[in-house]
Amino acid sequence: MASLSENSLSRRARRLSKADRRQQLLETALAVIREEGADRLTLGYLATRAGVSKPVVYDHFVDRSGLLIALYRWIDSERIEAFRAAMAAAPADRDTTIARLAEAYIRCASDLTGEFHIVGAALAGSAEKAEVYAELLDQSVAMFVAVLQPFSDASADVATRRCIGLIGAGEALSAAIIRGRTGEADAIATFAQLVGGALS
Repeated sequence: MASLSENSLSRRARRLSKADRRQQLLETALAVIREEGADRLTLGYLATRAGVSKPVVYDHFVDRSGLLIALYRWIDSERIEAFRAAMAAAPADRDTTIARLAEAYIRCASDLTGEFHIVGAALAGSAEKAEVYAELLDQSVAMFVAVLQPFSDASADVATRRCIGLIGAGEALSAAIIRGRTGEADAIATFAQLVGGALS
């Protein structure tokens, strides 16, 4: 039987910083969604799965909507980092940049077996989701403009509108992959054609 001091040390070892605890809770929440679906994710159940008390979870997320918003942002930040890493390695010529952008965006947007779309659906109708989605959309548009602007003579306003359209098309294609409506290779090829057309 473990001594009292050993139990105390074990408890101390399990203590995490606030940032690390938040990360653990988000990872656990994502595991719940993957294994049991979004409907199963409540703050109480998250506490049980993470092995912490309910007040610990409520300290990080005021309510279920707050948890879902945080999860939505986290999944998107992972997608954006993957996209940036892929684009950082892209050569400077137009055709290769278009091909790399199409591949990176479609793969990032359809990654994580659709959790981004699942969490988004769980937030459907939420005013907070609409605000966060608009913020994330603006970030994606700005990234597209930065990548494609060197290959276009369009004004900043025109380039921004075109990239908004491209993001919408990319999201629709990635959703089609997740629903089994199209294959990844076909979606990437189609998206590359759309990007190329927007630069013509």
